[in-house]
Amino acid sequence: MRRLIFLILAIFTAAALAQSRPLPKLEPLPEPPPPPPLPESDEQSVRIPVQESDKVEEIREGGRVVMLKVTPAGGKPYYLLDSTGNGNWMRKDSLDDGVRVPQWPIRQWD
Repeated sequence: MRRLIFLILAIFTAAALAQSRPLPKLEPLPEPPPPPPLPESDEQSVRIPVQESDKVEEIREGGRVVMLKVTPAGGKPYYLLDSTGNGNWMRKDSLDDGVRVPQWPIRQWD
């Protein structure tokens, strides 16, 4: 009970103090600086060469290549995915996303 009375008294005191203080004058913020310049297009891009003996399969969606399956001669296949559509290809060794849904019984009736 004492805590409740103290809490109510503290709230009323804080409200009375907030009303008695004048609000400070606010000044507008200065303009932000301009963004840094973008790198020039003369930069070399990283290219992953595909050997002539590799088998490359294109998977298209709406006329756009979204995935490449590359099977090296005598090796394991890997996939190059472009999930965002901006040309940044990500290599995945498997299409398995690693999510496992639990499939054990919780309750059984006879």
